[in-house]
Amino acid sequence: MTDLVERARLYATEAHARINQRRKYSNQPYDVHLRSVAALVAEVSDDDEMIAAAWLHDTVEDTPATFRDVELAFGRPVAALVAELTDVSKPSDGNRAARKAIDRAHLARASDRAKTVKLADLIDNCRDICRHDPRFARVFLAEMEALLRVLDGGDTTLMRRAHKAWNQCRERLESQAHDADEPVSDEPAWLGGDTSNGSHAHALRQFMRAFTARDIAEPIASFDTDTAALKAREIMASNGWIVAGLRRAGRIDGYVRREDLSDGVCGDHHRAFSRGQIVTADASLSEVIFVLTRYTGCYVDIIGDVAGVILRDHVQKPIVRMWLFGMITIIEMSVTRRLAEVYPDDRWRDQLSPGRLEKAEALFAERGRRGTPQKLVDCLQLSDKIQILIKDDAQLAWMGFDSRRVAKAVAKEFESLRNNLAHAQDIVATDWPQIARMTQRIEALLGGADE
Repeated sequence: MTDLVERARLYATEAHARINQRRKYSNQPYDVHLRSVAALVAEVSDDDEMIAAAWLHDTVEDTPATFRDVELAFGRPVAALVAELTDVSKPSDGNRAARKAIDRAHLARASDRAKTVKLADLIDNCRDICRHDPRFARVFLAEMEALLRVLDGGDTTLMRRAHKAWNQCRERLESQAHDADEPVSDEPAWLGGDTSNGSHAHALRQFMRAFTARDIAEPIASFDTDTAALKAREIMASNGWIVAGLRRAGRIDGYVRREDLSDGVCGDHHRAFSRGQIVTADASLSEVIFVLTRYTGCYVDIIGDVAGVILRDHVQKPIVRMWLFGMITIIEMSVTRRLAEVYPDDRWRDQLSPGRLEKAEALFAERGRRGTPQKLVDCLQLSDKIQILIKDDAQLAWMGFDSRRVAKAVAKEFESLRNNLAHAQDIVATDWPQIARMTQRIEALLGGADE
């Protein structure tokens, strides 16, 4: 294994392990999948950059790492491959079919090298899904078939193996008695039941749309292309700017990074805006966060010109913290209501550990002494409420979780994020993965609900 591939293996393995990401069905560490994809690519090519990209292909999509992080660690060619392999659709782009069409078009324009890595990814995912989830496999096979039609140019051996895996999975499904008419969706009633009606769903929808990119964007400074790089760097450093716009003929058409400005003029260090880096001023904050999971900067277009920039640190602003806290509160309201419906008259008490019940009763008594009207269920922590509900399979399904392990992990993430919001802690450093997952999943749920 070459140095580049080994470094990519370590980087990807550690990045996914830090967020405790695991394979959905087997609960194995996520690097099991990455290893399989890299091994398939290595069987047909000795291209180190391709094999490194195979290890890194999910890193930007799933972890706090950005394309810039990958570029700094492995160079532009590897980062470019990872960008080609990363989905570009946003939760706000519509339902699953609409988003998959956008991502398919993105892959159709990818290089043959990226297509080869994607073929390896499809082969391993097809095997895993078909073995463990025949119901979802029907959806996956249709999506895989459509993808294979645009992956021409990828390695021919892997293309044949991908078609073979597809056929084997199809034959296996046909031999099993599953209801072909049973609907399958990747957007369950996650922590809130039916989002098409109900006061909590309406409140969540309104709150998600209440604030926009315009509310948190900072004006972006800019330089002409012929400005001396060191002069621009000095100005940026004195003002604390990490990035600045680059003007051509009076309009910003790209940007420069302060750390790149070592010699020459600013135009020598020009970076074009990527397709997904620019949002409109009225874009939702969830769309901004989606962009920031992939890029270090999100640029804001106001009336046809880039005029603002949003960095991850801007998520620390009070308005964003209020927005996040509000969403968690609305979700907890929905969970509390569900718990009261499933276990009326506090019948959930014997589902809670003695220690947790004692703490809830103590808080209930203290609030009673203060004259605060309260129900005992309101004195439970959100994680308590979720853990009670998920003991019942029907409630686990209502919340849209595939396993109790995942549900418990999400409950802990919510507690961590809410506690850090309440105590003015750094939420970007400690809670970025859960912020990204929560906002994107809720956005996907609500997508199309207003139509």
